[in-house]
Amino acid sequence: MNRLRYIAALTAAAIAAVPLAGCSKSSSSDSAADSSETTEVPTVPEPTATFPDYPITYPKIEETQAGTLYEAEKATLKGPLVIEYDKDNYSGEGYVTGFTNDGSSSVIFTIDAPTNQHYDISFNVAADKTVDCLVGLNDSSLTSFKTRADGTFTQVTLKGVFLTKGKSSIELRPKNGNICVDYLKLENSSALGDISYTADSSLSNKNAGESAKELMKFLTDNYGKYIITGQYAADDDNSELDLIYTETGKYPVIRFSNFYVPKGSFDESFKLIEACADWHRNGGISGVSWYWTSPSKKSSIYSAESDFDLSKAVTDKKIALLTQEEIRGLYGEGKISEQTYSLILDIDNMAGQLTSLKNKGVPVLWRPLPEGSGDWYWWGKSGSDAYKWLWQLLYDRLTTYFELDNLIWIWNGQSQSTLVDRKTFDIAAVDFYVDGERDYGDRFYEKFGGLQKIAGKDKLIALSECGSVPDADSSFRDKSVWSFFALWSGEYIENEKGEYSDKYTGRKSLIRLYNSEGALTLDEYRELTGYKPPETTAASEENTDGSSETAAPSETTSGTAPETTAGTAAADTTAAPTETAQASQTSVPAASDKKE
Repeated sequence: MNRLRYIAALTAAAIAAVPLAGCSKSSSSDSAADSSETTEVPTVPEPTATFPDYPITYPKIEETQAGTLYEAEKATLKGPLVIEYDKDNYSGEGYVTGFTNDGSSSVIFTIDAPTNQHYDISFNVAADKTVDCLVGLNDSSLTSFKTRADGTFTQVTLKGVFLTKGKSSIELRPKNGNICVDYLKLENSSALGDISYTADSSLSNKNAGESAKELMKFLTDNYGKYIITGQYAADDDNSELDLIYTETGKYPVIRFSNFYVPKGSFDESFKLIEACADWHRNGGISGVSWYWTSPSKKSSIYSAESDFDLSKAVTDKKIALLTQEEIRGLYGEGKISEQTYSLILDIDNMAGQLTSLKNKGVPVLWRPLPEGSGDWYWWGKSGSDAYKWLWQLLYDRLTTYFELDNLIWIWNGQSQSTLVDRKTFDIAAVDFYVDGERDYGDRFYEKFGGLQKIAGKDKLIALSECGSVPDADSSFRDKSVWSFFALWSGEYIENEKGEYSDKYTGRKSLIRLYNSEGALTLDEYRELTGYKPPETTAASEENTDGSSETAAPSETTSGTAPETTAGTAAADTTAAPTETAQASQTSVPAASDKKE
């Protein structure tokens, strides 16, 4: 990375001189109306300081055998705790219990680590109901776990926790109920030895286009070498990314946005498409998430606010490769449900937007059906079988029917039960939020190892959403070097005044990450890929006869796939049943709605 840092210093001025077209608040059609007019691009404030390069730094690891038992009755007890002896199979002279329901009582173990290394920390605990337990390390939050509810002593093991040589304090604090604590056991860990960075560069779509293949190859070639930086943009501008530049002197590589199925007008989705294309043209990587508002009268992404039942849409009919006319016929004959038909209409509209990016030569990190293991979104509420059916339908229709060869598929199911066919995704990703906490970037290692076990070592592992940026030093120390991360927008990056918010990521943590030799930023990515700035960033496209014009939304979103385009899909939506006609909403999840 040192070589890149020297290059970055030489190219920073050139990069700043090339405006990132998405920063412009004016629409593409306005800028194309008169190519002689100068489009006013808001000035991005320059960084207020220069920043040093931060090498990857962590204590030297000295692996050694360890195995020490620390009895709870000999630990520091906080609160009205007592030592009891009634249960069977406890260790030592007894066990500690009497925890309050308000989370104010805890057991604090003082341990002595023989060397700097990763350890497995096991608690032997029992509870009569499921209790949330918080674990702290040296007065900082470490992680949490849930107890079993069978009343018997069971070991709960936290794997791969890095401890420095000498004394440390580990606090166990039940959050919402009483438990029995027998002991803490400290052992050396071998969990991180299973981590691999040898992902397969071939794409799930065997007919993938060259731009998607090249991007995937770059991702796999650099897997484990750098964490590629990423940021969500709440709309079609780049205010969040500009804030990062102002605070750190660097832009992220990946710009993620949320697409949605428009209702009535394609104007808003057209702006999002152009913003993605602009970022690609200016040397970055474009990512798209689909927070799918349910195609129903009561429409929302959230299951609690929607009346859509995915289980009623599941069918054994092979509809993925049928035309809309054929699918409409099946619906008219009562062979598929209204829910099934409405799903197809939304998928086809989304296909039009993605086809527009294909036609513009933009490879896309494509993340549909996020956080599928949870029941908070309607696509996860009906269970894993329904989720996997919908994933397969979406994959087949976009990849085979619409021939979208520019998509790199990100599976964000987050559990073994929602693991889809491994031949239908390229990257496995997880989301991580810690409610109310700040700078938790050294706590991602558990998620990394767990996800790789589920998805396999041949898949890239990425952090598709987070509320705080990872810490590069601990990521390399803990062998959890994500392919990329994407910080969520809204309050996770800016306040109501549009200024940087350090509520979740402290300014120093952000600066250190973006200037770390373990993180890849836009200037470095451009250099590695041989990027050359375009001569113009105007939204108008020159025709073969030399004239310029801006395509209408319906033309821009039309594709080369069989029969169906975004334009016709929109027309078909108006012909759908009343419930379907009210399906689409021009809204995306608010940043404040994100949860752990």
